[in-house]
Formats: sequence, structure tokens, C-alpha cells
Amino acid sequence: MSALPNASYSITLRLHLDAEDQKAVGRVTTTIGELGGAVVAMDFVDTAGEVLVVDVTANARDGDHADELKSAVEEVEGVHVHRSSDRTFLLHLRGKLEVSPTVPLNTRDDLSMAYTPGVARVCRAIADDPEDARRLTIKGNTVAIVTDGSAVLGLGDIGPTASMPVMEGKAVLFKRFAEIDAWPVCLDTQDTDEIVRIVKALAPVYGGINLEDISAPRCFEIEDRLKEELDIPVFHDDQHGTAIVVLGALHNALRLVDKRLEDLTVAMSGAGAAGVAITKLLLREGVSDMVVADRRGILDPNSANDASKSWLAANTNRRGITGDLKTAIEDADVFIGVSGPNVLAPEDLATMASDPIVFALANPDPEVEPVAAGDYAAVVATGRSDYPNQINNVLAFPGIFRGALDARARYITEEMKVAAARALADVIGQDELRPAYVVPSPFDERVAPAVAAAVRDEAKRSGR
Repeated sequence: MSALPNASYSITLRLHLDAEDQKAVGRVTTTIGELGGAVVAMDFVDTAGEVLVVDVTANARDGDHADELKSAVEEVEGVHVHRSSDRTFLLHLRGKLEVSPTVPLNTRDDLSMAYTPGVARVCRAIADDPEDARRLTIKGNTVAIVTDGSAVLGLGDIGPTASMPVMEGKAVLFKRFAEIDAWPVCLDTQDTDEIVRIVKALAPVYGGINLEDISAPRCFEIEDRLKEELDIPVFHDDQHGTAIVVLGALHNALRLVDKRLEDLTVAMSGAGAAGVAITKLLLREGVSDMVVADRRGILDPNSANDASKSWLAANTNRRGITGDLKTAIEDADVFIGVSGPNVLAPEDLATMASDPIVFALANPDPEVEPVAAGDYAAVVATGRSDYPNQINNVLAFPGIFRGALDARARYITEEMKVAAARALADVIGQDELRPAYVVPSPFDERVAPAVAAAVRDEAKRSGR
């Protein structure tokens, strides 16, 4: 599938043009358009001299396409490319986070209260009642984003240093959507015991732990052990964030096609962390007929080669069918892909049940081409921002942690996840619902507060 031009590959070309040549700018924009680029901005930097200085910003499909656009513009008559800037790299210069004080520090009195000697009183209060740390320190509003860089989306095992831009981005999302201060904790180890030990040692600073981009099956053990040994919420977003948004979107898609969860046959491609979490949540909510396939075909007890796949094999495929993914989707009401690109052709969807729902979530290239899939499916969702119905974890994790922190919850329970999914679905009213709008935009200001309220209420109800 050819990617569309997008902001991830956005370049700004500073051009020097002959001020007397009034058609030069038009030749530049035409050249970019003919090569499949998208001009998104133009700024006339200097128009006073004999040389016209213009900044042209264009989106490309990928890095090679961006280089192609730059070279083609350089060849345009009367145009000189003085400088080329990659806007994504510019955005990341010096990182995307900073520490800012929340109190004034202008006078001796300020210093005496914020630091010595006044701070000693607060330290003694926390020593007497450690729970006061949630009220009197950053602990009450701070989340650690913990990774070992072993399973970064679309990049794989790139290690802790290279994963930092992703974790910084996650922290920015926490702040933007839920006013939570989050910080990357990128660990230079993939040893399960050591990761658990380090996170336990760091935990006093934080009100919650967001596990991120840790490969399966280690991620399951790390999360389970930390949940047992810590008194703050531990949440592996790659698993549970995805599952929550899938369930929320599925609730709304079913309203459109007039089907019920308990009547569904669901086929899924992908047996990793997200696949396990989605399966568990859907089974819990009443789906009884699920079939899961990995690259070797439909899972059964004989094909499972690790604990997570063994669990999937034991709890799905109640009809005992065998074969590949194409067999799995026959007569299925729903296809969920959390695997890799182009594992299905659009015409393969013709074998599904009437009004099928297709969630093809692999990034950047989905399991099936989304536009063509729309010829067969009643509802199509992807993990991409340039198609309708983006299944994006940012719809879940900021509100989930906001609600958990506000409730001083120790756990994020299955009931909280379900409450979050239902709250997310309910953001879209019945009169707003349509095939291209079963899940709200991440920038819908209703989302995080609704999810947070649902999680907070459930936490208080259950006392967890």
C-alpha cells in the first residue's frame, strides 16, 4: 500500500527566486504536486531585495520521497534550494520535555519554605504518614513511563536510548490530555528480574507505572509481578490501552450494524501482547466465539509455543477449526488485526458475514488496504491518523491514569477497563454515529474527562 503524504515526513525548503519571475512559485508547487507531495504552507520571508526568499513546506510519503521532492525543486528553472529542513527532526531538538517549578522562588521566605529549613517539616509529616506523599509531593500526579526498548511499535528491538523520543512523546500526551506529569524511564536491561527490581526501587516517586514497548512474553510477567508488589497502578498500555479502545469502538460499530457482542464471531490476526489483552476483554464482555491466528495459522493447543499463546489456544477456537487467517475470517462478523501489513487482500473480506466490521490496526501499513476494505465492510478502522476511525491508545491511557490517580487507586482493574471503554463509546451520541465515526478524535475534549470519571467512579465503588 502506498502511504499518503503526511506530516511525519514534512520538509521545509528555503528557496531563493528571482524577484522578477512571478511564475517561479507556481512552478515549484506544480512540481511538488505532480510528484505526489502536498504543499501545506508557504511563507514569503523576504520580498524586498532582488532575490525573493520563500519557505515552502510540503508533506511527503517517506524519507526517499522527501529527497525526491527536494531534488526536483532544485531542478526547477530559476529556483535555488538554499536550505532544507526536516520538520520532524526540528520538533525533537533538545527533546520534548522540561521541568518547570509550580511554586515561586523569588525571596528568602520562598527559599525557606520550598527548601531548607521549612521542607524538613514536610519530610517529617511524610515519614509519619507515607500516604501524605500523594498529597505533598509530585507522587500524586506523576507517572513513570517504563521501557526497555525491546518492542517499539513499527521499529522492534531498538533499545532504551533510541526509544526515548517515543517515551517523551508519550509523556507529552499525558500532559496535554490529562494534565499528568510523566517521565521516560528507559532501562538498559531486558532481564525481567532486574526490570522488576529497578521499577520497585523507583516507585516511591511515582503515582503510577505505565509499561511501554516491552516485548512479549516478558511484558506479561513484568506487569503481573509489579501489580502484586507495588501499591500504585501498573498498566501495560500496549496491551490494555489498545484493548480498551477496540472495545469502545466495537460497541459503537455494533450499534450501526445492529449486532450484539454475545452473538459475534470474531477473527483476530496477531497473538502478541495486544492480541491477548483484546481477547481477554472481549471474552469477559460476552464474546464466546473467537478465532486467533498468528503467522503459522489458527492457534490450537498443539501450535502454541509460549504461555500467552497457550492461553489463547485454550480459550478461543471453540469450533476447533484449522487453517490460515483466510479460513479464520470465513463467516466472521468482526476482523481485528494486531499483526502486520497486508496479510489479507480486500476481496478476502467477501467471505465474512453480512455487514462485517474490520479493525486493521497494524502501523504504518494495516493488515488490509482500508479504502478497498470499505467495499466489503460496514465499518473500517485503522491505527492511522490519515483514515477515519483511528484506534489510538491516547483515547484511553491519559483518562485512565487521571481517574486512577484522582481515586488514589492501587490497581487498574478489569472493571475499570470496561468502564473506560463504555465511557469512550458514549462520547459519540446516537445522532452522531456513522460508519466513518465510531470512535472520537484524540482531540475531542470530552474524551479524557469522560474516561477519567468512569475509572474514578469504578475505583471508588470497588475500593481498589
